Amino acid sequence: MTTILLTGSSRGIGAAAKASLEARGAKVIGQATSSKAVDTVPADFCEPGAPHELWEAALARTGGDIDVLINNAGLFDPNPLDRSDIEWLDAWEDTMRINLTASAQLSRFAVRHWQERGFPGRIVHVASRAGHRGDSPAHWHYAASKGGMLAMHKTIARQYAHQGILSFAITPGFTDTAMAGDYLESRGGAGLLADIPLGRVAEPEEMARIITFCALDAPASMTGATLDANGASYVR
Repeated sequence: MTTILLTGSSRGIGAAAKASLEARGAKVIGQATSSKAVDTVPADFCEPGAPHELWEAALARTGGDIDVLINNAGLFDPNPLDRSDIEWLDAWEDTMRINLTASAQLSRFAVRHWQERGFPGRIVHVASRAGHRGDSPAHWHYAASKGGMLAMHKTIARQYAHQGILSFAITPGFTDTAMAGDYLESRGGAGLLADIPLGRVAEPEEMARIITFCALDAPASMTGATLDANGASYVR
């Protein structure tokens, strides 16, 4: 049985991915900032020690082995430029810690885990279209965090493929989650869809299928790939 640690598993893309992976027979340990679910570990990534505590708790629940790490947890809060300096910096640092630093910590734990055991492993990073093309003036921090995630993904893929450690990234555009819905409404709602040639935002289940493919099925030669899923709103 494939054992998987999935962050941000309580809603949206994460919840859909958890259901998809479990339907394939995987054992999934989830993470949420707060949760009472028996298969989910509460961990607040604003706390520097939370990723390590999560990793150890996940190992305990899987019998000491994790085969796949999926970095999906994310924060997408606006951070207007006209905030006070300290407010702007606090929002920047919270977003970086949740979106990038926690993912880096968990990726490090995963790579070392697989190296020590001589086992192959996979990391799936749920980044964003914003990591390629940027985002709104109030979302510098979000775009920067996802761009950093993509750079980290490429580094992991290039450095550890020879050890059987694979890395994949997904860059969704707007997806029909509460997080994206608030943003769409704040930017004009349906009018923003004019930028998406497909004519609609993605469904969480679409992203879940891509995550499941990368976690369970993608051939090793695909390591280092970034899969765009944005309705052709950004092509490269």
